Amino acid sequence: MAFRKILENGRNMMHLTPFNDVTRTLIDEINAHGTARTFRKGEMCMQGDDTLHHFYLIVRGRMKVFDMNLDSGREQTYFLLTRGDMFDVVPLLDAQPHDVMTEALEELSVVELPMAKAREWLHTNPAFNQLLLPYIAGQMRKLENLAGSLSLYDTSERLMRLIVDNLDPATKQPELLNGLSNSEIAKMIGSVRQVVERNLKALQRDGSIETGRKQLRVKNLNLLKDKLARILPLT
Repeated sequence: MAFRKILENGRNMMHLTPFNDVTRTLIDEINAHGTARTFRKGEMCMQGDDTLHHFYLIVRGRMKVFDMNLDSGREQTYFLLTRGDMFDVVPLLDAQPHDVMTEALEELSVVELPMAKAREWLHTNPAFNQLLLPYIAGQMRKLENLAGSLSLYDTSERLMRLIVDNLDPATKQPELLNGLSNSEIAKMIGSVRQVVERNLKALQRDGSIETGRKQLRVKNLNLLKDKLARILPLT
């Protein structure tokens, strides 16, 4: 299925970050060279040499990028990617393997592009770079925030930051986190399920949030931001 057809069948990627400023010429290029792929919920996605040979644009669904300590089984989620995200920019830039793991958190649809073509666009296609470079900067900021939070703040503070950082601009709700188990949320902030559950209950008691059936709703955003602003700066 061509890229344009995928757009017609799903949400229009023209309305999604980082594709909100994509040019018709670039859409035509992606349409000409891209191949549609899907992954089932729970399936490992792009692994090993996949990202040395292909570059991916996520059209629908969510996937996590994470690492795991095989001895302890502990996981750390680096990114939660969804429609409009790209993967993997690291091999795109340095042509070296990227030692991370991926998993589809729900049915995942992507456009698979030849890495050689994406790398060619780095040198010849200004429209591609206008999308890619701000996206890379945004991902670097997320990693910087994660590193700082893991080192400097406790679980409650990291949880509040996660909620605020994932607010949808339109709904002011953490849509990206909804449907995730508390265990998955814990992996995003370097904690464990029991600790996350305890802190979610504390935020419920003070009126900041509501939870239920893997749904998290911000009830009082000003209160949540005020609590967080006393601890660390919001970006």
